[in-house]
Amino acid sequence: MSHYELRCRECGRTWGNQPRSICDDCFSPLEIAYDYDALRASISREQIAQRPPDMWRYSELLPLPQGFVPRLPVGFTPLFQAPRLAERLSGTTGAAKNLYLKNDAVCLPTLSFKDRVVAVALSQAKAFGFDTVSCSSTGNLANAVAAHAAREGMKAWIFIPSDLEPAKILGTNVFGAKVVRIAGNYDQVNRLCSQIADEHRWGFVNVNLRPYYAEGSKTVGFEIAEQLGWRLPDNVVCPMAGGSLIVKIKKAFDELIKLGLVEGKDVKFFGAQATGCSPISTAVKTGSSEIEPQKPSTIARSLAIGNPADGHYAIKTIKGSGGWSEDVSDPEVIDSIKLLAETEGVFTETAGGVTVGCAGKLYRQDRILPDETTVLCITGNGLKTTDVLAGVYETERPIAPKLAEFEHYLQQTLKVADIPGVAAEAAGVGA
Repeated sequence: MSHYELRCRECGRTWGNQPRSICDDCFSPLEIAYDYDALRASISREQIAQRPPDMWRYSELLPLPQGFVPRLPVGFTPLFQAPRLAERLSGTTGAAKNLYLKNDAVCLPTLSFKDRVVAVALSQAKAFGFDTVSCSSTGNLANAVAAHAAREGMKAWIFIPSDLEPAKILGTNVFGAKVVRIAGNYDQVNRLCSQIADEHRWGFVNVNLRPYYAEGSKTVGFEIAEQLGWRLPDNVVCPMAGGSLIVKIKKAFDELIKLGLVEGKDVKFFGAQATGCSPISTAVKTGSSEIEPQKPSTIARSLAIGNPADGHYAIKTIKGSGGWSEDVSDPEVIDSIKLLAETEGVFTETAGGVTVGCAGKLYRQDRILPDETTVLCITGNGLKTTDVLAGVYETERPIAPKLAEFEHYLQQTLKVADIPGVAAEAAGVGA
C-alpha cells in the first residue's frame, strides 16, 4: 500500500490514488493525506542531508508513484539574508540580519516555483497513463508544464488568457507546447479547462491532478526550515494567486513538527496581493471567511485570479496564525521590483514586487517587527515581466569612444546628481 492517499478536506472520505480533485459526497476539494506513523521511522535530518540538493530530498513527504526516478534537479533554491532591503523596508538597522529571501526566481528549469508543483504532478500523470498534460495558467505554470512535458516526452496543451506577458507566452511556445489563447480572464480559462478535462483524457495539472500538484509547494517550506538550520521562522510573507502556496508552506511546517524534524513554533503567515486583484486580502481585512470574486485589473498577471480555488483555506491559514494580508498598487509593484534589484541584486517579476511592497507595509504597521526572523517568498524571475518596466528607464544617448567625451559626460552627470531632488530620484529614494 502507498503511504499516502486522497482525502476530502471537509468530510474526510478517502479516495485512494486517482486523477480527481473533488469529493463526490460533499463536493469539497481533495488533498493528500499521509501515514505519518509510518513516516516517522523512515525519515531523519541525517538522511535528508546525505541526499542531492533538490526538492526530491523530501520524497517521503511527496505523493510520488512507486519506483519514481526524478529526471530534473528541481528546487533547493537559495535562502539568503537581505540586509539592505531590510533597512529600507523596516526603517531600522535592527532587521538587517533577520530578513531572508527565498529565491525561486532561479528555480530549474523555468525560473519560478511552479516548477516544483509541475514536477510532482507529471510524476503522477505518467503513473496514471496520461500521454497529454495540460493546464490553465497566468504564465509561470504554462512555462513549467511545457518544459517538464518536453523533458518527459509528453504532449502539452496550454490554455492562457490572451493578454499574458509576451515573454511568458514565448517561454511556453519554445518548448513545443500547443498554446491556446482565450479571450477572457484566468477564471474563464480555468472554467473552460474544467469542461475540457471531462471530455478528454488529459492530465490537467490544476484540475484532475490538482491534489498532487499542490503538494509540490510544500518543498518551499521544507527548504526554508532546513536552510535556517532546521528551525522555523517567525514570519512568512507569500504572494497569493489561487492561495495554495501559503497553505502548503503551513502544511510543510506542520509536517516537520509532527515528524520531530523541527521544534514546534508559532509562525505567522502574511498574504500579499495586488490591489487590482485582491479577493483574499479583502476578505482578511474585512473579517470575512468567504471570498467575493473580483475582476482582475493589475500588471501582476501571475496573481490575477479573481476567484481563487484555495482562497478559503488561505484565509484560514492567515487568520489562524495571527497573520494578516496586504495589497499594493501597480506603481508600488514597480517601485518594489526596482528596490529589490537595487538593494539585493535580485530581479523579480511582478509577483515578487507585490511581496516586497506588502512586506514594507507590514513593517510600517508593526505587524512584522525588526527583530523577528522573516522570510519573503520570491516566486518568479523578472526576465518574464520586463514589459512592465517599459519606459521606466531612459535610453542614454551614446557617446563617442573618446576619453574627452567620457570626461564631459561624467561632469554633466555629476552636475545633475548635485541638483536637489534629482539625486534622490535617481537613487530611488522613497521607492
